[in-house]
Amino acid sequence: MRPTLLLALFVSANLASAAEPVLAQQNKAAALTVAVASPAERRWPETVPASGWLKPWHEAVIAAEIDGLRVTAVLVDVGSVVAKGQPLVRLADEAVRAELRNQEAALASARADLAKATANADRARKVRDSGVLSDEKINEYLIAEQTAMAGVESAEALLESQKIKLAKTTILAVDDGLITSRSAQLGAVVSSGTELFRMIRQQRVEWQAEVSARYLPRIRQGLTATIVGPGDRRVKGTVRLVAPTVSTDTGRALAYVALPAAARPPIGLYVTGQIELETTTALTVPETALVLRDGIAYVFTVDADRRASRIRVETGRRNGSEVEILSGLDRSTDVVTAGGAFLSDKAFVRVGGEALVKLEKGESR
Repeated sequence: MRPTLLLALFVSANLASAAEPVLAQQNKAAALTVAVASPAERRWPETVPASGWLKPWHEAVIAAEIDGLRVTAVLVDVGSVVAKGQPLVRLADEAVRAELRNQEAALASARADLAKATANADRARKVRDSGVLSDEKINEYLIAEQTAMAGVESAEALLESQKIKLAKTTILAVDDGLITSRSAQLGAVVSSGTELFRMIRQQRVEWQAEVSARYLPRIRQGLTATIVGPGDRRVKGTVRLVAPTVSTDTGRALAYVALPAAARPPIGLYVTGQIELETTTALTVPETALVLRDGIAYVFTVDADRRASRIRVETGRRNGSEVEILSGLDRSTDVVTAGGAFLSDKAFVRVGGEALVKLEKGESR
């Protein structure tokens, strides 16, 4: 019995040894070829999500300043870029010019009266001590001179006022800017205060970004912000002002972000974006390395024996095609960057390309 048992054990051991290469070949034949890479350390800014309206930095209202004049010319339209002092509207000025000539004549008359009164006052001063004229008459001439001087000053002021009124018949741009609305109509008779145009001063548009109040102490003037405009076009701006109050309705605060004039984003859009805070180091992997199962993020790592291990990770910021790993992953680990979605835990893998050479040499460690 004993020789027979020994013979059976010997044969079984030999069969098992012979089967091992076959099993290894079967494993290799079933293995998936993957790409691996080590996590990278990046300097990424911490960002604050924000959303809000695009509005003018300052909106200027251009209005008529005199009453009862007719619009004779409208020189610009919506979308016109204008310079400070540029004529925008002309009003009928015939009546104003006639009144100006009347005031010029009134000034000339006042000056003539002053000349006469001055001559009488000079004669009175010369004979004051001679007794030729009574003190009452002398005082009358001196008072007449002062009255005439006041009349000249009044006529000069009225003339100056009329000149200003004439100048107001041509309405000028109050600053460089972009015309956004026009109420001026040719032939309309305007009143003082009638709005004729609205303009964006200096063509400056800003993003009034709403941010959570918990970020308020960390947001300051000069930080960089980015909005996602129409067509997914990204526009960078700078925080120029942070509102000192928080809305009691929403619990959010406003950060005013100045945008470059060259970008010219449309006013009135509600856009999303982010404000960049301090820059910190981030451990990142390609987005393709993440495997989501049941709402949980995993990555697969490969050891020296080319076995894949599934590791649960916590993700953070994203930048392009890279994702920050907050926990669960070591810097020296080799991570599967392509093909992980088809792997199972402890699966044997082939490592392709340059990554295979690095893995064999231990360079990735």
